[in-house]
Formats: sequence, C-alpha cells, structure tokens
Amino acid sequence: MTVIEERKIKDEGGRPKKADNRKVNRNIQFTEKEYLRVKQNASKAGIKISSYIRQMSLTGKITPRLNEEERHFVTQLIGMANNLNQLTKLGRQDGLLTAAMMFEKYRDQVDELLKKLTTK
Repeated sequence: MTVIEERKIKDEGGRPKKADNRKVNRNIQFTEKEYLRVKQNASKAGIKISSYIRQMSLTGKITPRLNEEERHFVTQLIGMANNLNQLTKLGRQDGLLTAAMMFEKYRDQVDELLKKLTTK
C-alpha cells in the first residue's frame, strides 16, 4: 500500500453521505407576483420555498409546522424564557427572596400558557 492510498483511507472522516440524494433538477419560472405569493405561503407554513414547491407538486397540500395561535404561544414562551434569564441574574445580584417571588409569578404564567396549549 502506498502513502497516497493510506492517506485516502485515513481522510474518510466527516459527515456520512445522505442516502436520499435528489439528482434530477428542473427549473421553474415565476412572475414577480407568483413568486411573492409562493414565498408568502411558504413563510406561513414555516418551511423553505423549495420544500413548499416540492410538497405542493407531490401531494397538493401543505401541513404547516405551527398555526398562528401556536406561533403566538411560542413567542410568549420565548419572552418568558428571556424574563427567567433576567430573573436569574437578578437573583444573583439582589438576593434569592426577590428572585423567588418573581419566579412564582412567571411560573404561573407558564402554567397558564401550557394549559391553553394542551386544551387544543
């Protein structure tokens, strides 16, 4: 075995190849209005434009990841997570009693939001 062959065997690291390679490419052309509409619909569904076009052409329907109400809940949860991070910082600065009282308030809000999500 030569040095070059040994190096090739040794350098086969990295991410494994995907089994499902898309090998056929077809171009599609849109007018500006059509493209903006497709882009908006893909954004509403929460997926990339290429995935949106592929799913619409194969199945004729899209199941969005999250609907508007669920996205609103996620936004609220993100805000609460930020508040909890600030609360942790406050607890380190001002003491645990202040942080514990505020934590109770945020915990109640999270519990209420989770109840809304589970009743769907």
